[in-house]
Amino acid sequence: MKLNFNVNNFIDNFSKGCAKAQIKTFQKGEIITTYLVNRNQLCILIEGSADLIRYESNGSQSIIEHFSSSDLFGEIFYSLTTNNELFVLAKKNCKVLFFSYDNFHKKCKKTCKFHDILVTHLPDLILNKSIVLNTRIEVLSQRSIRDKLLKYFNITSARSLNKMFFLNFSLTDLADYLSIDRSAMMRELKNLQDDKIIKKEKNKITLLV
Repeated sequence: MKLNFNVNNFIDNFSKGCAKAQIKTFQKGEIITTYLVNRNQLCILIEGSADLIRYESNGSQSIIEHFSSSDLFGEIFYSLTTNNELFVLAKKNCKVLFFSYDNFHKKCKKTCKFHDILVTHLPDLILNKSIVLNTRIEVLSQRSIRDKLLKYFNITSARSLNKMFFLNFSLTDLADYLSIDRSAMMRELKNLQDDKIIKKEKNKITLLV
């Protein structure tokens, strides 16, 4: 989905004048935030990429969501139904805007345009987030490892308007994101190549059919 406004321009022009907004930077591998403390927090990823990760009781990890530039995240979007900690991990160097949803309809002491513009365009951002989540549900609803991989590849190809694209994940993270065993996934990737359905060169995938 194409957003109706430029998030980066919005952040640059208005967030510095808002007393209730904070912008922080994070290095690759740093934890951006956790979801155990209910701060009713709304975050916008300005630059970089990050994953929402949950550690299971057996020590394994699951990637719940993947975030890229302009994506929203924070506790307000995730109702906790488990005692397992969820945290957002920077996969690349990141710049993030933090804003408490409790302040959403409260004006700053010094009047700023940040709130008015955010209120106007937040529905677009939330709609974009819903599309991303629905896409992941569509991928995870596939029954076999092959079907999950092909569904994910086809969606990624359609978004890039190109049969050739680069994976946003390492293969380990891709397996976590698709909720499949990495070894089984690697075997299926080889089968897809042998069947001449895909061509794989490191993290570059080309659909052949």
